[in-house]
Amino acid sequence: MSAAKLLLVEDDPALSELLEYRFQNEGYNVRSTGDGDEALVLAAEDVPDLIILDWMIEGTSGIEVCRRLRRDKATAHVPIIMLTAREAEDDRVRGLETGADDYLTKPFSPRELLARVAAVMRRIRPALAGETIEVGDIRLDPVAHKVQRRGRALQLGPTEYRLLKFFMESPGRVFSRGQLLDGVWGTGSDIELRTVDVHIRRLRKAIGIDGAKDPIRTVRSAGYALEAS
Repeated sequence: MSAAKLLLVEDDPALSELLEYRFQNEGYNVRSTGDGDEALVLAAEDVPDLIILDWMIEGTSGIEVCRRLRRDKATAHVPIIMLTAREAEDDRVRGLETGADDYLTKPFSPRELLARVAAVMRRIRPALAGETIEVGDIRLDPVAHKVQRRGRALQLGPTEYRLLKFFMESPGRVFSRGQLLDGVWGTGSDIELRTVDVHIRRLRKAIGIDGAKDPIRTVRSAGYALEAS
């Protein structure tokens, strides 16, 4: 399997150099910049497998970079771990609501960051390689386009299949209707937000089997998530 591509966006030269060295030693293919505008260009030129993004950087701020990456269909699914000196709960919530998958406050241990990145890569690598994805009792084969639950074949329409795959690539993460619309239907789609609810209902029906819990969790005023259990 080829080395994972990591985009490091950090404007502290010493910290950037340290992290780049540590990740390269772990076998990652690292590109780095301390400028938000350049980060957007680098991500567009060669979509990374994961982005480590500092909040306070030169040019476009990290939070705006995160927002733009999530709006772009090519990078909407790329995991983002945000680094910041901001410790207030409101700032953490804002970062996560903007689309960050994880949040690490400075100062932090490079070892902890390595562990968090490794955990994310273990989760997404099967999808990147076209390998079977398993979340709880649901198994999805992206090559054969087949889905099973507890060994039973499920019949899903094309949209429900894409929706389920999107959820399974980030189990436990809460997606807003807008994020699901961009990730499954594509940025700029003229589909209405309430259409997402219709397909969520269809997906629930398609993957529901007797004696099994509904794995899709509705989060009030936030969106939906696929639970592993």
